[in-house]
Amino acid sequence: MSQALPRSASRRPGRSDGPFDVWLVVTLVALVSLGLVMVASASISIASRHQAHELYYFWRQLGAFGLGGLLGYWVFRQPLERWQHVSAMALIVGIAMLVAVLLPGVGHEVNGSMRWLNTGLFTVQASEPVKLAVIIYVAGYLVRHQVQVQRDFLGFFKPVLVLTVVAGLLLLEPDFGAAAVLFATTLGMLFMGGVPVLRFLSWGLAALVMLASLAMLAPYRMQRLLTFRNPWADPYDTGFQLTQALIAFGRGEWFGVGLGNSVQKLFYLPEVHTDFIFAVVGEELGLVGTVSVIGLFVFFVWRVLQVGGRAEQAGMRFGANVAYGVALLIGLEAFINIGVNMGILPTKGLTLPFISYGSNSTVMLCCAMGLVFRVAWETNPPPRRPLMKPLEASPQEAPNV
Repeated sequence: MSQALPRSASRRPGRSDGPFDVWLVVTLVALVSLGLVMVASASISIASRHQAHELYYFWRQLGAFGLGGLLGYWVFRQPLERWQHVSAMALIVGIAMLVAVLLPGVGHEVNGSMRWLNTGLFTVQASEPVKLAVIIYVAGYLVRHQVQVQRDFLGFFKPVLVLTVVAGLLLLEPDFGAAAVLFATTLGMLFMGGVPVLRFLSWGLAALVMLASLAMLAPYRMQRLLTFRNPWADPYDTGFQLTQALIAFGRGEWFGVGLGNSVQKLFYLPEVHTDFIFAVVGEELGLVGTVSVIGLFVFFVWRVLQVGGRAEQAGMRFGANVAYGVALLIGLEAFINIGVNMGILPTKGLTLPFISYGSNSTVMLCCAMGLVFRVAWETNPPPRRPLMKPLEASPQEAPNV
């Protein structure tokens, strides 16, 4: 009879040696640290003009990471079974927030968009918690209806129908970027959950056509689609943001002009500490800095996918789906933001995860990472230590034989 290998001997190559992926933690700390430095550098001029202190946005971002860390730790302390149990309720709460933000007197309008709920003490951007709620719901759905999703058309259609409702509410705000990211994230989770390739491609194409049609129906979205192809045709109006971002990348050259020495952040580049902070990275840190940031995101997403893969091997389907969803969400948001800054994608109001300024996004990202770390913890929990060591007789007290 073969004897089972001990836990340490049965580890697969690439598996972390403890409940936390050390490389994932290191990469996360690097992204957060870089984000704080770049927010401080990019926002000094804006804060000096509009706020009372030059580091106003830096301290707010640091506070958001502090609050997000506390909430993320609370999320981490909850068993995955509990999150799976409340997955449908989380979606209902998220949809209720999207409906509430559209109600007069409840929603708070900023720059022509109804995306915020004003609680009196702070504002909540409804689309941020909804992203995490949809990931948790789809992860639970794939566990409850795994066979139906893989074999039956209806099993695939139900979550897509729910997502269509969520995306429709997001478009009413309007928030086209969040709707597109959620569509892509959910379809990716369904594909990794075992949906046949042909069905996935057909629905992916249908979603792409629908989103493209919605973009063409709105004049300002169509203008963005046409502008990004040649921003220099109207550099002082529709192409202003992109041309200024491209100038920033050009000034950075190989090694940048030096941290804090950006010229484009001096009221040339709009949304410099949020949507276009990557352009400031390119100007101050150069090509080396931008490639390093891209490399950090690629490695980060890969490590989160590794957490999901280990959970799937351990039979933890819900945890695996959650990790896959978080990896797709962060990866897509980073890809779109970087693509917009570099002029290869139309302008969208999406921040760069962990780096751009944004309290709501920061807090929700910390909660998402709390879930990922919980998946890693339950996949490979630390060994339990005995409360007391057994007493051993000393040589002096040993009885004579």
